[in-house]
Amino acid sequence: MQAFSEVQGDDVWMRRALDVAGNSSGDDVPVGAVIFDGSGIEIASASNARERLHDPTAHAEILALRSAASRHGDGWRLGGCTLVVTLEPCTMCAGALVAARVERVVFGAWEPKTGAVGSLWDVVRDRRLTHRPQVRGGVLEADCAESIRTWFSQRRSV
Repeated sequence: MQAFSEVQGDDVWMRRALDVAGNSSGDDVPVGAVIFDGSGIEIASASNARERLHDPTAHAEILALRSAASRHGDGWRLGGCTLVVTLEPCTMCAGALVAARVERVVFGAWEPKTGAVGSLWDVVRDRRLTHRPQVRGGVLEADCAESIRTWFSQRRSV
């Protein structure tokens, strides 16, 4: 069972990720990702930018992982770090966070169509992997889901 302070901290961190999601361009799904080091200091943040950058890999998680890896001091390894993201990571992002050795993944809304951290697949907890991060899903789930639901609703009404 998680300590109360960790749970409370995850909520605060998810609010930060929601703020970052709000920075997505109007054409990009509003997903925000923030990476905190082992001391709880924010070292990177990013929002989805696939449409803006014309890059299929420009998911919020990938952009945040790249930024954190360049700052963290251990090359590409993000040991001790927590990735907080408003939407359950897809297969690409789940694979990348495992490869980066992220210690914890905290996500908001579940993604039953493409989620790879427990919904459609569970890439990060595959026993065959040499690194399996801790996972906490559903943090501020309603707020995270509403942000995405509102974006899609606005897009469909145009």
